[in-house]
Parts: sequence; structure tokens; C-alpha cells
Amino acid sequence: MDIRRLTDVDAIAYWELRLDALQNSPEAFGTSYEEALQRENPIERVKGNFKVNGNYTFGAFEEDKLIGMVTLAQESSLKMKHRANIFAMYVSSKGRRKGVGKALMERAINQAIETNEIEKINLSVVSNNESAKNLYLQLGFKVFGVEEMALKDRDVYYEEHHMTLILN
Repeated sequence: MDIRRLTDVDAIAYWELRLDALQNSPEAFGTSYEEALQRENPIERVKGNFKVNGNYTFGAFEEDKLIGMVTLAQESSLKMKHRANIFAMYVSSKGRRKGVGKALMERAINQAIETNEIEKINLSVVSNNESAKNLYLQLGFKVFGVEEMALKDRDVYYEEHHMTLILN
């Protein structure tokens, strides 16, 4: 398995994995599959996101196929530059139970440390995703809040656990 920062050449693979995530784990993301399909120029938007200062999107590759992804996004305002958020964390069904999620999260955490600015990482995880919650707890994240009815997919509500990791 190879973990590396994604670039323009990875935009199509990223978009395909993103659609897979939205289709197969709809409760885990704020964007719906249907909304994603309606986006104009999605590949160009992905390429643009890869270039945003303070955003770091990493991919896990197995035999040159993207099987997992995570984005670390540093806050931009002066009073919040010490914070970053984890977004779009997903591992395809082919990559699960192989340590891919842990490797991606460790790379994102290490990137945060390397910036010498980020002191705290926040993330949200749907409360019924036990494997993700356990991974985050194992990596040192702590729950600081629970949001009831955070997401609604059709007629089902999902609560989210808000978690944080203070870096030393």
C-alpha cells in the first residue's frame, strides 16, 4: 500500500471514489450522491480543491488503484489557524480491514504536525460507525460533543460524534 498526497492526475480517481463513498455510505457524508452527480465540472473542482493552501488530500493506493482518501483542511483565519478539520475520510470495501484507514489518518496527523501551525484536529463521525469511532479513539481523538439529528437521509436521522485531537 502506498499513501501519498493527491494531485491533478488523481482527480478522476478521487471523484470516482467520492461517488462510491456517497453511494455506499450515504449516512457518513453531508453531501448526497444525487447532489454530487449534479455538480458542474466536478473534476475541475476537485483539481481546484487539491490546490487550496492549507488543504491536504491523501490517497491510499493498492496496485495503482485508489482505495482510500482523507482530507486535512487547516482553518484560514488568523485566530483559528491552529485548528484543522478532517473531511471526506473513506476507504473502499476492497481496502477495509487492511489498516488503510489508520495509515491515512496517521499521514494526515503527521501532516498537521509538520505544518508547525496546527495544534488541534477536529472531525465528525456518524455515531453508528463503530469501526471509524474506534479508530479515531485509538489514535487519541476524544469525543467533545454529540449532535442529535445531524444528518437526515430520506426519513432517517443520524447523530454525529464531534471529536478532537490535541497535538503536542
